[in-house]
Parts: sequence; C-alpha cells; structure tokens
Amino acid sequence: MRKVTMQTIADELGISRVTVWKVFNNHEGVSEALKTAVLKKAEQLGYLKGIPENSAPSEPKNIALVVSRPESSTYWTSIIHNMAEEFARNNSNLIYTSIDPIFSDGFSLPTGLKNGSCDLAIVMNVYDAEIVRRITDIAIPKVFLDTIPDLTSADIPGDLILIEGFHTTYNITESVIKSGAKTIGFIGDIHYAWTNADRFKGFGQCLLDNNIEIKKEFVMTDRIGIFSYKQTLYDYLDSLPELPDAFVCASDFIAHFVHFYLTEHPERIPNGIIVTGFDASEEFANVEGLITTADARIDLLGKRLAQQSLYRIATPDAPYELTYVRPKIIYRDSKITV
Repeated sequence: MRKVTMQTIADELGISRVTVWKVFNNHEGVSEALKTAVLKKAEQLGYLKGIPENSAPSEPKNIALVVSRPESSTYWTSIIHNMAEEFARNNSNLIYTSIDPIFSDGFSLPTGLKNGSCDLAIVMNVYDAEIVRRITDIAIPKVFLDTIPDLTSADIPGDLILIEGFHTTYNITESVIKSGAKTIGFIGDIHYAWTNADRFKGFGQCLLDNNIEIKKEFVMTDRIGIFSYKQTLYDYLDSLPELPDAFVCASDFIAHFVHFYLTEHPERIPNGIIVTGFDASEEFANVEGLITTADARIDLLGKRLAQQSLYRIATPDAPYELTYVRPKIIYRDSKITV
C-alpha cells in the first residue's frame, strides 16, 4: 500500500499541496466547503487515522532554497551547507532552487515554488527588485536573508534576518578615527542590499558624531554591476587626485579589490592607508587576517536560517519577525604599506 501524503490528497482533489497544508494548519484563505472536502478525503484515504483532533500531520518538510549565484563565494556555500545539515537533523529536505541574478523577459519562477511541493522558501543573495517582488507574491511562507534596500520590513511577507551593520560599522569607523585618520572614505553599493545601506549609515553617523567632514569625493556608493566590480573600483580610485587616510569598505570582497589596486600603485600611498572590511571572509588571501572586519559566524547563520524556517512552518500565523544578527568585530592594524 502506498504511503498517503498531503500530495496524495491534493492529487485526488485536483488542488495544490499548499491548499491541503493550509487546511491541516488552520491557515486562512481556504473556503469552508474546500476544507470539508480535504478533511473528508483525508479520512477516506486513512491519512488522519490515529491523529488527535486539531493536530497537524507530521511528515518530512520540503524547503526550497531560492538563491542566485551561490558558487560566487564560499560565504554562500558555507551557509547552505550548514542549513542542509540542520534540516537533515529535523526530518526536512533542502531543495536547491537556482535563479538568475537579473530579471529578463524570459524569467519565470521555478515550478517547485508554485505547485505546492514545498512548505517554505528561503531567499538569499537575490537582489533584483522585480525578482524579489515575484517571490513575495508566491503563497508559501518565506524567510529572507537580507533583501533590497528599497523595501521596508512591512513590505516583506515573511521573516527577515539581517547582519547588523549600523552599529558594527560605526564601531569599525570609530577605531579608524582613533588610529589617527583625518580623512575617511566609504566604498560600497548602498543600492544593492539592505545591509550595505545600514553600513553606510553607521559610517556617516560616526563621522558626524566625531565632527569629521564627509567628503563626497571619498564616498563611492553608486550601483556596481555584479560582474564589473574590479573595473568599476579601479576606475573610481584612478579618478581621485589624492587618496584619503582610510577607506571603510562595505565588505571584504570590496576591500580585497582596493588592496590589489593599492599594491599595484604604491606611489599613491607613500605613508600607507587604512582599509577595513566586513564579513570575515577567508577566501580573499590578500586581506584575510590583515584588516579589521566583522564576523557573523556564517556556520551558525546557516543553522539559524534553518531554525527560523522550521518555526515558521510550525507556526505560519505567528507575526513576521525582523531579526538582527550582531557580528563580532575583529580589530587589526589594517594599515596597508607597500
């Protein structure tokens, strides 16, 4: 005898698995007539046999990971690996769902997100506004790791987890000031991600509180194409008649390009220059272990995303949560001399 699942009931009635899931979890959006039909069919198939009244049937959960370009960084692959391990310990399956990074006319969401085969979607490294909008429109619960800065938490129909950036970057910038820097720049695309925008705000507030002028020529916050970072940053640095005493970078990824540029142009930093990052990445050998950065423990971050997802599946009607993960600042000398 085949095992009866929610999908079995959905197939028998010609409806989606999400609809069946909503009925068993007392979720709104299903008519009374359809609820009755689902429960009757479940009883006929023996699905509810031995299950206490008002309790949700237990079966393995399927979680869709909606991600763009995870291979672009070990940052993402580490998070995914630790998520998968946590789900495996909790009778759940992580289903890899890769999507394009940029919206185009031929774009469409994977079928698995729309046909009821998944209980929840985790969304990460997706920063195209139109793609994010389409993801928010799907019916299943969602957990986001970061998102585009044009949205507020009220615009996100799901839980949102963020790496705390405002206070962390404030403290990083303050350490740069204490080291003696008088002119300090910031580099990071603040239109790309919510966390980048927060980091720039923290940088600006720190300079304001310390009565240090924010010189526009030393602030590079424009949009940067995901495939053109090196050229864009090199062109920007070439355009500056002189460099500041320090650059606070929104990520180690940016900092490592800045470091490469400076080592290729030693004449531009006769007295050295301070460069800081964010993310505590180990994949950029030229700055790893050398610059001040922020460590959010991405191994634990993957586990945290999985736990939030399981909570959301178990309590779909609970208020959405906005969670900040505070990273630990790793202070280093950060001065680049060549």
